[in-house]
Amino acid sequence: MTHPTVPLDIAAIRADFPILDQEAHPGKRLVFLDSAASSQKPRQVIDAMSHYYETSHANVHRGIHVLSERATAAYEGAREKVCAFINAASPREIIFTRNTTESINLIAYSWGRATLRPGDVIVLSEMEHHSNLVPWHILAEQTGVHLRYIPVTDEGLLDLDAYRAFLREEPVRLVSIMHVSNVLGTVNPVREMIAEAHAAGALFAVDGAQSVPHLAVDVQALDADFLAFSAHKMAGPTGIGVLYGKRALLEAMPPFLGGGEMIRRVTLEGSTWNDLPHKFEAGTPAIAEAAGLGAAVDYLGALGMDNILAHEKIVADYALDRLSEIPGLTLYGPDASQRNGVATFTLQDIHAHDVAQLLDAEGVAVRAGHHCAMPLHKRLGVAATARASFYVYNTRDDVDALVEAIYNARRVFGLGG
Repeated sequence: MTHPTVPLDIAAIRADFPILDQEAHPGKRLVFLDSAASSQKPRQVIDAMSHYYETSHANVHRGIHVLSERATAAYEGAREKVCAFINAASPREIIFTRNTTESINLIAYSWGRATLRPGDVIVLSEMEHHSNLVPWHILAEQTGVHLRYIPVTDEGLLDLDAYRAFLREEPVRLVSIMHVSNVLGTVNPVREMIAEAHAAGALFAVDGAQSVPHLAVDVQALDADFLAFSAHKMAGPTGIGVLYGKRALLEAMPPFLGGGEMIRRVTLEGSTWNDLPHKFEAGTPAIAEAAGLGAAVDYLGALGMDNILAHEKIVADYALDRLSEIPGLTLYGPDASQRNGVATFTLQDIHAHDVAQLLDAEGVAVRAGHHCAMPLHKRLGVAATARASFYVYNTRDDVDALVEAIYNARRVFGLGG
């Protein structure tokens, strides 16, 4: 297969990530292939957070002194950058949370409890991350709503005929689906699915944890009602995530957490709520993390999301080619044309944890286990898998190191070279 190039200076990009310039073990360079769990951070993000603490730290919104004004500018500036990054209609539609998980919980606890009634249906899928399953399980137990699951085909795709049957035959109020599978790499056709949900009178929430870091996501073009994602998977810091919601929906939803900042007025008799987005941001927020997120958005925007996607596609396609040549290795997920930068596999009957431990000994960092997707692994018929995931700083040399380490694991387990 011919592998084209894209206009990114990968050597310069790798130099931006100081953590990559180290040996994982003596004589073994670090080959980081676990970005689907959490990406590494460029110096620009680290510097932005240090600069905030060194020059601007104070609480936001509440002070009239210079440090509070600087902190507020950094915090709200990050909101405006995120708004532009996903093409939301207004910064008021950008709610800062801790992560994707909290964003989905916010939808379930606030919109779900205020809106849904016993017998209403929420449609999920067999490939969902636990963060897009467990909040709905809790909601169903407490409210009597019913959950339906789109099956996953043998090719690793959603069964869209089953999805359409749910919309046609059930009182579906919400569909909540991951844009890109963290296990299979499947890129789901959410734009088409959203249009079909809306035609049936249902809302649509997109789990964008594995899509927003890797490809251009335009919430207005998608017509998504909600979108959840995390900073730490997109070269930003841990501890901050985003919930996008259409303004009319957010305005109608009750608060998720109570406390300071989310109120307009408090008396001993009761409270009234602040305007968006502050209604959903109780207490002192993650200000330094917001500064880091803003810097991450700047960094990714300067590289260009289309360029990032193209580069990852080159590396991932090369990985699929090379991994498919290894005797006894089974790859999971659709063909390269329908997946993103994830390669998930098993190696004969060797447990994925043992595979990962041997790869780590060679300096190659992969994820092993069920990847917070136990129902999907049950559907695949395996207890655990190993997963290599790629980002803009990965290269074909990293793939070669992965393959060489797998061959070493084969030798250790007596499977031949």
